[in-house]
Amino acid sequence: MPFIQPMPDLREKLSILAADAQYDLSCACGSTPTDRRRRGLDDRWLYPVTLQDGGHSLMFKTLVSNICSSDCKYCPLRAGQDRVRRCSLTPEEIVRAFMPYWRAGEVLGIFLTSGVCGQPDAAMSRMLATAEILRYRERFRGVLHIKIIPGASDAAIERALSLASAVSLNLETAGAAHFAKLTTRKDYLQNIIAPLKRIAALTAPGAPYARVKTTTQFIVGAADETDREVVNYMEGLYDRLGLHGIYFSAYQRGLGTPDLPGETSAVSNADLLRREHRLYQTDFLLRKYGFLAAEIGFDDSGNLPLDVDPKEHWARRHRERFPVDVNRADKAELLRVPGLGPVSVRRILNARRNGGRVRSMESIGLRGARARRVAAWLTY
Repeated sequence: MPFIQPMPDLREKLSILAADAQYDLSCACGSTPTDRRRRGLDDRWLYPVTLQDGGHSLMFKTLVSNICSSDCKYCPLRAGQDRVRRCSLTPEEIVRAFMPYWRAGEVLGIFLTSGVCGQPDAAMSRMLATAEILRYRERFRGVLHIKIIPGASDAAIERALSLASAVSLNLETAGAAHFAKLTTRKDYLQNIIAPLKRIAALTAPGAPYARVKTTTQFIVGAADETDREVVNYMEGLYDRLGLHGIYFSAYQRGLGTPDLPGETSAVSNADLLRREHRLYQTDFLLRKYGFLAAEIGFDDSGNLPLDVDPKEHWARRHRERFPVDVNRADKAELLRVPGLGPVSVRRILNARRNGGRVRSMESIGLRGARARRVAAWLTY
């Protein structure tokens, strides 16, 4: 007789579904203590989030269900995976698990995501029911992030926006041709692009839900897209759809189907993680440093160099712009100096505004190797 696994109890379901939520990175997970997920009370996973002031907090994050009818070839939870222990949480179970964290001040808020169990709106309905209980019965006013299911109706999207502080819908890759290598059950234009445009229209400045933050995610290396293609898409997402952030998840070989390009790629898992890191750095250049996609440098294969960060790579190709006079340069010029970020630039400008001269990087709080690295591109 085949072995039949017993139905998990609530604690087991929370452990299974919170761990499975790791595959959606709209809350970043990384390798440092501040951006790494950790276990909280009762072994439930808590995920990091970066605050606007640069600090960090934690989000309670769970899948509502890991039952999924989608065939996303990169996803270990896709339909047909017999080794996955399938289960779902009811809205009441999620609320009961989350509220003690919130009342104890352990988390900033909650992130709700789900497998596609049946039709997209069926999966959305359980997340929306959870959100309604939190907002109306529990009077929860913290951060509530809802993952929009590809193909969700306009009505479900608008209801999510009325309840959420933030929403995300994952693009996964750069363009329809690459997307077709990842799934046969989703239409790129209808299930991904059309909902993203609808969300953008409803969250634009002056629109009914302008307060809601919007993000998306790319799976790096699952298809054979290049970084150049991803970066060009990133610029379009920010310029035309007004996204607030983009996340990247390096595909790790062994999770997907044998025919997935990422499974046959010669690129190592370690290099894919470095590629993910370079894309995050490039994302900051576009969002925070005033760079255009056309200014980003790539190697002959169309990918970001792994041995140097993208801002220093740009600086090496534009030696005529350096050295920069730290006491005369404007904000835009200073932001292009390798090693200087928005905080350091603000300190430089404040020091100059208060009548002083910056005579060293140590005077604005930089130390050691970083101070020496920055000084090589400056004059005083």
